[in-house]
Amino acid sequence: MVNINDFDAYCFDLDGTIYVGSELLPGVKETLDLLRRQNKKVLFITNTPTQTREECQQRLQTMGIIAELEEVITAPFISAVYFSEKFPDSCVYIVGEKAIEEEFNRFALKMTENPMEATHVLVGLDRSFTYEKLNLAMNAVRNGAKLIVTNPDPSCPVPEGYISDTLAIAKAIEVASGQTINDVIGKPSSFYGNKVLEILKITSNRCLIIGDRLETDIMLGKTNDFHTCLVLTGVSSKEDVEQTNIYPDYIVENLQSLFNRVSILGA
Repeated sequence: MVNINDFDAYCFDLDGTIYVGSELLPGVKETLDLLRRQNKKVLFITNTPTQTREECQQRLQTMGIIAELEEVITAPFISAVYFSEKFPDSCVYIVGEKAIEEEFNRFALKMTENPMEATHVLVGLDRSFTYEKLNLAMNAVRNGAKLIVTNPDPSCPVPEGYISDTLAIAKAIEVASGQTINDVIGKPSSFYGNKVLEILKITSNRCLIIGDRLETDIMLGKTNDFHTCLVLTGVSSKEDVEQTNIYPDYIVENLQSLFNRVSILGA
């Protein structure tokens, strides 16, 4: 369990940490209310490639969780920031859903439907991915376009179990094109971590990352010197910790058991 005063900011993954499907997980609202009362900074950091920040904000609100837009980071948003800063003159062929295009439009980034014009191929989860899309993306990469991935998640938890995620599609393009993935933007990248610190305006040792996936949430902490807490409400289990040798600073069953009783009584 965590002492609430050990950190100034708390960053929460969404799927598998705050909710699964349309259901809030145990202790979420109480934990967030406590942090708000203590004037702690809160950030919602997700690798979901199918939702804009506004859509995530609205989804939280429908569950009774109030969040400012600036408190939400999604993979489409961080991808648009990435291209605006690193490749502002790029021409991007997108394999993904409308959220990526919407965020790119906000940053006035150039996109193309002609893979032969592309300087980069950006891959996110595309639930209408087809053999034709695979061939178009493959040919863009074979033509010299750099292969960039919004997030490294191979699967995503849903109420019925799991669905395949971005990395499954990106790997298919990588294999077909004979080229390697050039960069992955989402958690646990240092780019994502740097943006978290820019938004929060704190030092990394005063920030706690809370999530359900060792390879993304906990590794975000390892990559960027944040403290980390694994919640056992999503993808990763205690057994996975030993198998992967990715050790979080804290492990809790759910957000209901995040803070010790002394912290809550003293709040």
